Amino acid sequence: MPLAPATDDPALETLFLPLASGAVAWPSAAGGTLFLRARAGAALDAAQRRDLACEQTFKPWADALAASGQRVVDAQPGCFERVLVLAPRQRMESRALLARAVAQAAAGGVVLACAANNEGARSMCDDLARLAGPLHALSKRHCRVCWTAPLGEGVDRALIQEWQALDAPRRIGGGRFLSRPGLFAWDRIDAASALLASCLPPDLAGRCADLGAGFGYLSSEVLSRCPGITALDLYEAEARALALARDNLAASSVPVGFHWHDVTTGLPQAYDVIVSNPPFHQGRADEPMLGLAFIAAAQAALRPGGRFWLVANRHLPYEAALSKGFAQVHTVREDAGFKVIEAIKESGK
Repeated sequence: MPLAPATDDPALETLFLPLASGAVAWPSAAGGTLFLRARAGAALDAAQRRDLACEQTFKPWADALAASGQRVVDAQPGCFERVLVLAPRQRMESRALLARAVAQAAAGGVVLACAANNEGARSMCDDLARLAGPLHALSKRHCRVCWTAPLGEGVDRALIQEWQALDAPRRIGGGRFLSRPGLFAWDRIDAASALLASCLPPDLAGRCADLGAGFGYLSSEVLSRCPGITALDLYEAEARALALARDNLAASSVPVGFHWHDVTTGLPQAYDVIVSNPPFHQGRADEPMLGLAFIAAAQAALRPGGRFWLVANRHLPYEAALSKGFAQVHTVREDAGFKVIEAIKESGK
């Protein structure tokens, strides 16, 4: 079963306070508002009649927006009277998004941005002020929303251009991979994934899936270490990562599929091998249910005798779930706070 979206979203609620109170007016015409990194929730439902253009690259949140009746779009060009931003925590990614918000605000338009206090709210407000001049701000529920005056000559166009470039893909891992700020382990090869790759046996064969594939590191290692793999599918919920995985695996000699997909909803086909370094948190909080949902998806999608290779933080309680769904479960290695596990599905089931 898919994990339910959060029913309480303090940052979303706080973002809409200036609009709900009338401190900032809605555009007079429909379609005049762009919402970057939009999320579904009660505060957004109250504004549904405003015909917002909602952008969201994270599949579960994009699906929740669509299910709530919002208009979900790809990167939307043009200028808008209002641009709303739920700013990400990573500073370079946040600066690039704020720069884009100001760039896409029409003359006389207003940009509103919000973040949780423990996820960079003060830095976010300082950055928006550097781009657009003096701000208004208010705080609620440990979040801070700030908004610009009607934009005009005070906008720093040179800084906009400089900061928009912060989100550009760049080479990491000795030049092997393209990555970009804000992705998981965006500036390095993740230690847990590298540990899992080092343990993969060369006899893995058949059709393989990589669950939570990121920018494609683990998939690349599967192809280089396991010559019996005949096809590979990457499942990744973050579209910004999946786009880079396409580039990083473009030279593959076996068929590779790229799926913008919420793994917690299950997989659409069967596999002989599945590998995964599953996510285990949302924001700053541990959320072991995510990893358990990945385990359930892998168990359901593996063919009889199929092999599941998993890496996780040592403290995460995955063994009980694996023992219920698989005939054999073996901890292959423990190192630096991580554990690598192989689970084999019973033959004939």
